Amino acid sequence: MSRTQPIGRRPSASLVVVYIVLIVGGLVMMSPYVVQVLTSLKTFEETTAVPPALFPESPQWQNYLEISTSSSPFYLQVLNSILVTAARVVGQVFFSAMAAYAFARLRFPFRNALFALFLSMLVVPSQLFLLPQYQLMQTLGWVDTLQALFLPGMFSAFGVFLLRQFFLQLPSELEEAARLDGANPWQIFTRIMLPLLRPAIAALALLTMVNSWNDLLWPLIVNSSPAQLPVSVGLAALIGQYITPFQLVMAGSVIASAPVVLIFLIGQRHFVRGLAAGALK
Repeated sequence: MSRTQPIGRRPSASLVVVYIVLIVGGLVMMSPYVVQVLTSLKTFEETTAVPPALFPESPQWQNYLEISTSSSPFYLQVLNSILVTAARVVGQVFFSAMAAYAFARLRFPFRNALFALFLSMLVVPSQLFLLPQYQLMQTLGWVDTLQALFLPGMFSAFGVFLLRQFFLQLPSELEEAARLDGANPWQIFTRIMLPLLRPAIAALALLTMVNSWNDLLWPLIVNSSPAQLPVSVGLAALIGQYITPFQLVMAGSVIASAPVVLIFLIGQRHFVRGLAAGALK
């Protein structure tokens, strides 16, 4: 017979050691971000001082205003990144969910062959798509516009693969019951299946958001006006050829990383659950 553990039992010594190690590891992982915030409040002389000082003598809050100028509208670029990222996330979730549902639950000729052909895009380096995408934007007359930044990123083979794995795990009895009630395929998809994919959708949305927020190569190719560039390019523009204002670079890094960190902290449970469940079939 198994013994019942008493209520209020103290944790074992090994469990306490695990907690201590995790806390220390968490503090070590947070230390670069703390140094980043402190450096953003220093003067240029303090950032280049030897030996370096951890805390600024007098916090320079004006650094967060100096990063945005007429030639480099940093905060406008932050707004551009928010709009582009939101469009990419909505587009990838919507189109990937529809394609994944079709490949997982619908029956049509050459379904598996088409899915294998679709997944072949994952083995092709993304740099090979830059020239065709630029030619497409040029044909549409969208070069140096915001829609040129988010339109190619609204479709993802990885997103289709991830959501398809979730659709395959759902029991077919749900669809059969919905058909008996008179639901068509679109109603089954939107009212029955899609609400059950919230963990997978959260994982895909967060991955898409991070990739879109950090995208640097494509905006440099398709856009040239500072007002039509995202924050990733604006942050890279702060680095000078001969002199780099480290305090401004760190201030821009704090602003650029804050939305991603905040959204991850809010949805980390769904993100971890979505990736873990998507790895199992």
